[in-house]
Parts: sequence; C-alpha cells; structure tokens
Amino acid sequence: MREQRHGRRIMMTPEERDAFLGAQRTCRVATVSADGRPHVTPLWFAWDGSALWLYSVVRSRRWAELQADPRVAVVVDAGEEYGELRGVEATGSAEPVGEAPRTGAEPVPELETVEKAFALKYGFGERMFHDGRHAWLRIRPETLTTWDFRRLDGEFRR
Repeated sequence: MREQRHGRRIMMTPEERDAFLGAQRTCRVATVSADGRPHVTPLWFAWDGSALWLYSVVRSRRWAELQADPRVAVVVDAGEEYGELRGVEATGSAEPVGEAPRTGAEPVPELETVEKAFALKYGFGERMFHDGRHAWLRIRPETLTTWDFRRLDGEFRR
C-alpha cells in the first residue's frame, strides 16, 4: 500500500482510522461501467485492519461492474460542519471471497472473523445472516487516504 503523501497535517493515525472505520456504518462504493461512466452506491462494510469487506448483492449493477473491472474506490466520511469533516478513501481492486451468492452452507475460514464482526456491527447478533443474494468482496487498499479537519483547531471555520 502506498503511503499518504499529502494532507499529513490532517491525516488520522492508524489507530484513529481503525476506530473510525469500526464506528461508521455506511461507505460509498465507486465502480466504473463498461462505457467508462462512474457509478456510486452506498453499502454496509467491515474493516479488519488491512482490508475493507463489502457484502454486495450479486445481481446488482455494482457486482456486474466489479466482475468486469475490479477497480474500485470507497469513501467513508462523517461530519456536518467544515471543521468536523473526517474520512477515509481507499482505492484498489475488489476480489470475491467465498461462494457467490453466499448461503453459509459451507464454512469459509477466511470469512469467519469478518462475518462475526459484520453481524455484531449491524445488529444480527454473533451469527451472520445469509440470504442467498449477497456475497463478499475484499478490497486490499492500494491507496488509503485519511483526513480529520478537527485537527485544524478552528482554522478556516466560519
């Protein structure tokens, strides 16, 4: 993964980034259609400290686009006022993990930890609910950019 070169003054520490991604519930996933048009959709996600995990409907435009071109950008952000803005942008390639769609009939050791974390984060209890419509995509970020405007300590606020 490439190191962040710009915005170091406002970038999050790895611990702050991990806490932020653990607390936020919705990311925005940007894919590219066959004709080059961007497509952005909101989605729930999990972060394991090194990869973003997306639980996507396999009969979605997002899934089809990622099968044709796995390049993806994901943004997770928060804040209302300028001085509160913070977030994370990850770019990389999405790779399916496990069966598609996921039924849960077969254990997938790679998914045990992420499925438990996802289920806890979104209120499913300790076991992942499988509906036979979704499957997992893993994004190991090639770039990871963070920002936290609260570090500006009042600069540029209105």
